[in-house]
Amino acid sequence: MTGIVWAALAAGAAALGFAAYTVWRTRRKLAEMAQAVADIRAGNGNRRILADEHEPAAPLVFAVNEIVLGYEARIAALQKAEETNRQLMTSLSHDVRTPLTTLIGYLDAAHRGVLAGADRDASLETARRKAYELKDYINALFDWFQLHSREAALRCEPVEAAELTREILADWVPLFEEQGLAYHIDIPDGPLTARLDPDAYRRILNNLLQNVLAHANAARVSVTLAQQGAALALHVADDGAGIAPADLPHVFERLYKCDKSRGGGGTGLGLAIVRELAGQMGGTVSVQSQPAQGADFAVQFPLEK
Repeated sequence: MTGIVWAALAAGAAALGFAAYTVWRTRRKLAEMAQAVADIRAGNGNRRILADEHEPAAPLVFAVNEIVLGYEARIAALQKAEETNRQLMTSLSHDVRTPLTTLIGYLDAAHRGVLAGADRDASLETARRKAYELKDYINALFDWFQLHSREAALRCEPVEAAELTREILADWVPLFEEQGLAYHIDIPDGPLTARLDPDAYRRILNNLLQNVLAHANAARVSVTLAQQGAALALHVADDGAGIAPADLPHVFERLYKCDKSRGGGGTGLGLAIVRELAGQMGGTVSVQSQPAQGADFAVQFPLEK
């Protein structure tokens, strides 16, 4: 009987000791969590708390770690957005200041009568071009910020893409001819219906064509619309300078400019807007290119069933 009592007492003591240890370890973990929260509040988003999955405080520790990871990711995203916006403002302020200064200079010269005849006409033509450059910059900036605001919700509906594409290209053909750019258009006679926002689709095609005119140094451009499996495929290709392999993975990034392989200025937003709009309509965009062999931009959307 005595042995049984002693065994029971020993077991009880062991249980109490284990319970006391568990309480002590849990309190220690809670203290670590409190310190971690204080560090996070002070701006240190790299804190982590270690815990064995069998510990009583483990679920709470893991939840705190997840919160910290989410906090760190949000901070990184905010910092990246802040840096991108800073670069955007710096780039655009430079790009806007240059044509604006030129525009004012030519208009002032014409106003004061310094220029006359053919010189005055040439100055006014230069001023006109610079004014359109400013318009392009402002439109690109407006489009980009609108895409990332609550006003950016697209209104997708079944759209007959073949007819819409013809309508858009009708405005471009005179410009191609004016600039001596050969063109080839291949659009099927039958309907191709996809769920699109018509204005967003128009911006995609306009941006791709503007990219050719501004940067490709091309003699020929082709626009092809076709069904590829269950997708609607829009191709805008040129025979111009092409894109270097090192630049290809980055052409759709904000503010990225392939200055070494393609001429001209630009905001660095046109192709980024294409990718953003295509994605919001459930589509994808890609490019294939080789230096001195032109580029082929492809946008695909699911066909309406």
